Amino acid sequence: MQINIGTKNPVKVSALQEIIKEYAHLADAEIVPCDVSSDVSDQPKSLEETIIGATNRAKNAFKDCVYSFGIESGLMSVPSTKSGLMDVCVCAIYDGSELHLGLSSAWEVPQSVTNLMINDGLNMTDAALQAGYSTNPKLGSAEGLIGIVTKGRLTRNAYTKESIRTALIHIDPV
Repeated sequence: MQINIGTKNPVKVSALQEIIKEYAHLADAEIVPCDVSSDVSDQPKSLEETIIGATNRAKNAFKDCVYSFGIESGLMSVPSTKSGLMDVCVCAIYDGSELHLGLSSAWEVPQSVTNLMINDGLNMTDAALQAGYSTNPKLGSAEGLIGIVTKGRLTRNAYTKESIRTALIHIDPV
C-alpha cells in the first residue's frame, strides 16, 4: 500500500512514518513525500485557511496511492488569549472521495512572534528568528518554536502526531 504525504518537511514525514506503525492496516505502507502546494499563504492566519491548506496538500498529493495526507499549521482565533490567536496543526487525509480531518492541541505563540506574523506577514520560523527565539533558519523542519518555548516538552514532531492521530480516527477499522 502506498500513502502519499503532501510535503517533504522531514518533521511531518517522520511523524507520519512513526504513527502509521501503530495501525495494523497501515503499518506496512510505503510513505511517499510529495512536493505540492498548499495554495494558501506561507503562514495561515485562520483555522479555515489552515484547513484549506491541509486539504489542498492532501488532494494535490493524491496520485497512485490509497491515502494522501496533508499537514498544515496555522493560527486560529481564540477568545481570552493574550494575542487572540493560537497555533494549531491540521491533518487532512484524502482517500480519493472523502476527506478526514484531525487537529492537534493548540498553543499560544509568544506575543512578539505573533506580532511579526500578523503585522509584518512573516511565517513562524522567520518571525521566531527575528524575535530572537532561534538562529535556525530551518526551525519548522526541526523542533519548531513549540519545542523551544516548551523546552523540549512538546516538539513539532509530537504536535504533528496529535493531528495525524485525530484524523486517523476516521479510517481506523473497528
